[in-house]
Amino acid sequence: MTAKQSERLIVKYITNQASQDEMELLTIWLEDVDNQKVFKDFLKTNYAIDYMMSTFDASEAKKKLLLKIRQDNNVFYKRKIQSYFKYAAILIAVLGGFYFYQNLNTHSTEANNVIVPKENAIVLQVDNESEQIIDPTNTQNLTDNLGKIIGKQNKSKLVYSNLESNVKLIYNTLKIPYGKTFEVELSDGTVAYLNAGSTLRFPTQFNKKGNREVYLTGEGYFEVAKDRSHPFIVNTQEMNVEVLGTKFNVSSYAEDVATDVVLVEGKVSLYKGVKKADKMVYLSPGLKGSTVNGQGKITKVKVNTDYYTEWMKGNLVFKNASFSDIIIKLERRYSVTFINKNNTLGKEVFNARFDNESIETVLKYFSDSYAINYEINKNIIVIK
Repeated sequence: MTAKQSERLIVKYITNQASQDEMELLTIWLEDVDNQKVFKDFLKTNYAIDYMMSTFDASEAKKKLLLKIRQDNNVFYKRKIQSYFKYAAILIAVLGGFYFYQNLNTHSTEANNVIVPKENAIVLQVDNESEQIIDPTNTQNLTDNLGKIIGKQNKSKLVYSNLESNVKLIYNTLKIPYGKTFEVELSDGTVAYLNAGSTLRFPTQFNKKGNREVYLTGEGYFEVAKDRSHPFIVNTQEMNVEVLGTKFNVSSYAEDVATDVVLVEGKVSLYKGVKKADKMVYLSPGLKGSTVNGQGKITKVKVNTDYYTEWMKGNLVFKNASFSDIIIKLERRYSVTFINKNNTLGKEVFNARFDNESIETVLKYFSDSYAINYEINKNIIVIK
């Protein structure tokens, strides 16, 4: 499906003009995670920016679509109702967590000063099959699909047991939503601190032979257990990091323009794609290695590493950061959604530091210091 075709389908669905066949086509398209992001970005750009003029009601939309299906063909009523719920459920689920479908008070002109962050769960996927919700207040055993104990959850940390094995690697995937952070200790003793909006895929046990490899989307700080016989490799979409034992931060969010690796202690080597000796870039402590997503070059520069690790303490540090980049990080940190109607402001650069402050305090700072006006409606913040 071309971009224009997908846009037409989105518009028809939002305006309640989509037929059942078009709903099914749109739903199949939305099964791709990348398309879901395109879908939400399209809404944010073309609809949500004028949300105060909108009166969208998800329940009412479902009723209208249901009535339309009934009117289309009463003979096939039962089959169409079942198909409707099959596809509409997916569409509503995709949209349900998005700000466009919140119960906005479209008739109110006064801002609500209380922000209600979106609440999403930490999810652990076991061997690409079953998923379980991780409650950071719980303590429990971790088991594989056969019920064998492989580790333990100690509230906001997962600890995997060191049960050496030469069998096939079994992977778990830990998904951290916006507004939360989490910690996992791998079977070799390596500790990974995961930032909001991050996903880490890792084996429950590392084999005696071969490398120790994990896969990261988002941001993580790693304290790697030393093992010269088994290099530790963090794979991201744009760049790979290889170490023997060290401390470093990796930031590789899909929506960011670059992937960054900041070395705090030890030594790491960076490479893209297939590992080649003449293409490796080496970092020493205090250096940041970066690659612009989609490009082949890796650059390095001297930095203050504290700037890149303060997030583990709940702090936010912005240095020469555009306002557009700042609100992306605020969305991750506080699980809120920004709609910036001030295009000029988005390009302006700011320096600021917040030590474990609330989102209300952060907004007040920008309002008082830079005369930035905003409105709040539950978890949506509109910059004017």
